Amino acid sequence: MEWREFAEAMAQLARNLLAQDSLQGTLDEIAASAVRLVEGCDAAGILAIRKGRAVTLSSCGEMVEASDRLQGELAEGPCFDLARRKKGADGERVFRIADLTAPQPTWPRFAAAALDLGIGSMTGVLLYTHDDDFGALNLYARRPGTFGKDIETAGWLLASHAAVALADAHTIDQLEDAMQTRHAIGEAMGILMERHKLSEDDAFNVLRRISQQHNIKLRDVAQRVRGQK
Repeated sequence: MEWREFAEAMAQLARNLLAQDSLQGTLDEIAASAVRLVEGCDAAGILAIRKGRAVTLSSCGEMVEASDRLQGELAEGPCFDLARRKKGADGERVFRIADLTAPQPTWPRFAAAALDLGIGSMTGVLLYTHDDDFGALNLYARRPGTFGKDIETAGWLLASHAAVALADAHTIDQLEDAMQTRHAIGEAMGILMERHKLSEDDAFNVLRRISQQHNIKLRDVAQRVRGQK
């Protein structure tokens, strides 16, 4: 994609982001746009790490959550390295692993496991910092050598949108809680739809009616439904 086309695409992205009605929708659109706009990008995700705990805030592509989980389990990988560097003198905010098939002495365990996931190259940008909290927009490609220095500008532009969106979230815990709530409600709706042959709207209305009638939070109602399956 030529730079003029990319600039037009970024302008369209800004309009799309303004049209989103939730923080989660905004983050999902950024991840999907990275795959759509960056040549060779097969997957993208937004990862937050809070005091050593990895949280996938958004993912587009199967390898994203598996890679995030690896970094959390191993406490090793490019996002953890960015966190260490941000506290140092160089202020590094970008990482790039050009070829995961080559030896990676910096993250040997993560690199070997990531290669098994089908990741050939990675790049990412540190998004924000707050005490010990930080995040990164990560781009993945199956083919080694996909991401060069020319990709960094595109990464910065996409990451800037993510950073602005995350500025509205007071804490990662609040965002993670909202994600878990959405998952619980979605699973409960699926149970009701299958058990009682309801539509998606009808299943949600059942949950909402129970919540209102008994003055119980919608998430708690959903958890009870899930517990009865």
